[in-house]
Amino acid sequence: MADRSDVCVLVPTLEEAGTIGDVVDGFRAAGFDHVLVVDGHSTDGTRDVARDHGARVMTQTGTGKGQAVREGIEHVDREYVLMVDGDGTYHPGDAAAMLEPLFEGRAEHVIGDRFADMEAGAMTRLNRVGNRAINRLFTAVHGRDLQDILSGYRAFTRASVERFQLDAEGFGIETELAVECVRSGVRTEVVPVRYEERPGGSETNLHPLKDGGRIVLTLYTLTKTNNPIFYFGSVAAVGLFAGVTLGAYVAYDYVVYGISHEVIALLGVFVILLSMQVFMFGVLSDIIVSVNREQTRRIEEVADRLRDVEE
Repeated sequence: MADRSDVCVLVPTLEEAGTIGDVVDGFRAAGFDHVLVVDGHSTDGTRDVARDHGARVMTQTGTGKGQAVREGIEHVDREYVLMVDGDGTYHPGDAAAMLEPLFEGRAEHVIGDRFADMEAGAMTRLNRVGNRAINRLFTAVHGRDLQDILSGYRAFTRASVERFQLDAEGFGIETELAVECVRSGVRTEVVPVRYEERPGGSETNLHPLKDGGRIVLTLYTLTKTNNPIFYFGSVAAVGLFAGVTLGAYVAYDYVVYGISHEVIALLGVFVILLSMQVFMFGVLSDIIVSVNREQTRRIEEVADRLRDVEE
């Protein structure tokens, strides 16, 4: 059975000199000898601190947390990955619960639910409201309630994440991982974890409004391949509303003032027809996605059977 020697702890960092040492020490003391820190060009000595505490350190070639995670995964040489932030808000003691579903074969991806045991002051009210809203939007759009899709505490098999199509650069990486789990049919579990207040003196790299907007945009953009009928349907709904509004304006002016707006009327009709075509394209795309998922599922079943025969 797999154990902690088969796990690489992946820690993306940026200006975390004040906390990264304790993070590395905590996981090494918990029995994880393979700790990989991927640093985003910190200027506060983060890399030196991590290296002094026994971590393997690399400087990412690009920028952003998403790019750091993708590049780090490419350098992982273990079967399992335990991903955690370097700000000291997650507890190494929860690693066992995070890895248990993977080791027992129940799941391929595990998300740590911060809201299950959140320390007072660990998250601002604005961030809490934003997180809840994004999670509900994810559930509505993608049909899965993963409770805390923005959690930075993850455990997954390297083989499963290699099937993902990841391209997020910043904090949208957690959203992208959650969407890819649904899109690829990856068995996913949610585990309650502790979420602690950042140690004094350390500052968050997350900007609630700017990064929150990017996360929502990432979530919406990814519906194009996972839930195309929602993506194209929402575009069609906006277009239909605009076309009907133009039509109502033309009708009102004609009935009340006797003024006709032929050009605006034609524009309204064009927008309505275009919206209907966009919606139909979404329906066709949804059918294609459904067929592709079924074919992928059958191919994976055949692959599993062949592996069983070889074993």
